[in-house]
Amino acid sequence: MSKLITISPSPHVFGSQSVGRLMYGVILALVPALLVSVFFYGMGAIIVTLLSIGFCVLFEFLIQKFILKTEVRISDGSAMVTGLLLAFNVPSNLPWWIIMIGALIAIGVGKMTFGGLGNNPFNPALVGRVFLLISFPVQMTSYPVPGGLNTGYVDAVTGATPLGIIKEGLKSGLSISDLMKEVPGYLDLFIGKMGGSLGEIAAAALILGFLFMLFRKIITWHIPVTMVGTIALFTGILWLINPDKNADPLFHVLTGGVLLGAIFMATDYVTSPMTPKGMIIYSIGIGAITVIIRVFGSYPEGVSFAILIMNGFVPLINRYIKPKRFGEEVKHG
Repeated sequence: MSKLITISPSPHVFGSQSVGRLMYGVILALVPALLVSVFFYGMGAIIVTLLSIGFCVLFEFLIQKFILKTEVRISDGSAMVTGLLLAFNVPSNLPWWIIMIGALIAIGVGKMTFGGLGNNPFNPALVGRVFLLISFPVQMTSYPVPGGLNTGYVDAVTGATPLGIIKEGLKSGLSISDLMKEVPGYLDLFIGKMGGSLGEIAAAALILGFLFMLFRKIITWHIPVTMVGTIALFTGILWLINPDKNADPLFHVLTGGVLLGAIFMATDYVTSPMTPKGMIIYSIGIGAITVIIRVFGSYPEGVSFAILIMNGFVPLINRYIKPKRFGEEVKHG
């Protein structure tokens, strides 16, 4: 026989989606949030975003070309997505050399160390973000106050985030009712007029991106809806039990990285479960850990840590939460 039939493992169904198509779809979904960040943080948002994307693409190219000596695939858009998400997780005044370190950790450690796209167990952008948060806590928590398009890069005025105000105020013995007077109103929180990382401030724009990705079938509803619902449920219970010491669920959903994490970070194909049931279990875990860190931990925010922790459980979830194989015998009691 001159020709052999090669039988490969499943899946055997091919769709119209490709890695590049999916990655550039995610980038398009992030554009509204990027525009909002530029509107409130000006040149700083542009510089941080361009630097982060540029460094991530550069490091992936160098590692693939000269270290792994494999085919260079920076055109698939995955490095750009990592760079954009890393930028969305840092302040708009972060020095260029810290951005460079974060990009190196995200791509070199979080992604390429495990073999590149499709093999990394943890979200690369969050690996970079958490590394920077632990290594450079002062720079990573010095958030510029929204000042419009004229806001500078290195000379921006900094201030506390809404979550930071609540956390520090509660430590000082103040009540939630008093502290809520010091944070932006719900409308400002919804449109993004508050201090925080680039991608944390634009709830309306992030929701618009979510709807776009649902329409394009880039993601499903399971992870974002379950994660946000879990956080709203648990914070709502705590708020009902003691409203003087716990903020209401709407405040928790609109502040920090809840929407960014739920829509764009936790839904990462490689690091999230394969089945809808697994996605729901995974999302409940993220939501619960986030609330525990926010309410009982020393950090005012816990989304990044929660996602990375649950990333580690994904192989276990995939192993035990999976559909029956076609033709598999069902055992009856």
